[in-house]
Amino acid sequence: MVRVFLLVFGVLALTAQALFAQCRQALVLGLDVSGSVDAREYRLQIDGLVQALGSGPVRGALMTFPDQPVSLLVYEWSGPEDQVVVLPWTDITSEPVLDTALAQLQSTTRRDASPGTALGVAMQVGADFLAQRPDCATHTLDISGDGKSNIGRSPDFARSALARRGITINGLVIGADAPALGDLRQAEINELSSYYRSNVILGKDAFVETAIGFDDFAAAMQRKLERELRVLVFSDLK
Repeated sequence: MVRVFLLVFGVLALTAQALFAQCRQALVLGLDVSGSVDAREYRLQIDGLVQALGSGPVRGALMTFPDQPVSLLVYEWSGPEDQVVVLPWTDITSEPVLDTALAQLQSTTRRDASPGTALGVAMQVGADFLAQRPDCATHTLDISGDGKSNIGRSPDFARSALARRGITINGLVIGADAPALGDLRQAEINELSSYYRSNVILGKDAFVETAIGFDDFAAAMQRKLERELRVLVFSDLK
């Protein structure tokens, strides 16, 4: 028996549902804009997301199977009542469509937001966005953040409530500088990664990506997107 593994970009239509789906993946990205994120860090997030989505590998992945595109939505989150869509649902059917979406994201500016970190609510809101796209074969929610939830429903409660929706929730955790105490980002990353694994991510193939700091956000986001848009296809030859 010879097992052949093919790493390919895009989600291949391996089931009847995927074969006839109008889009192959609904992808929702949630960006943390709570009080712990300053103006510089906010800009690094937005610019980093634009850089990651426009990178060669991710652009190529998004352009795979344009007749069954990835549909993308981006929102910002902070307190329990503070979630704002900055890129509405966009089917990435061509490079001009992607470029228009990137320009819209690039033009986003910092708004007033509540200081709280309502991670559980952000998860619920992101899942509700995914529910708007039953025409997509798979549904993925990405939550980026630099801290633990401190207000609203708890992330573990939200995750339990979403467990039967058939969605994947991945995390991107960001270390922050603590100049007075030295660079503690690695310790923060380890603790926050563990927190996300225990309370946030959902699904068989769910994972946590890490950015050592906001300066590393673009590279971390690109790694995460490449992984999410890649599927391991295997077959047995007898």
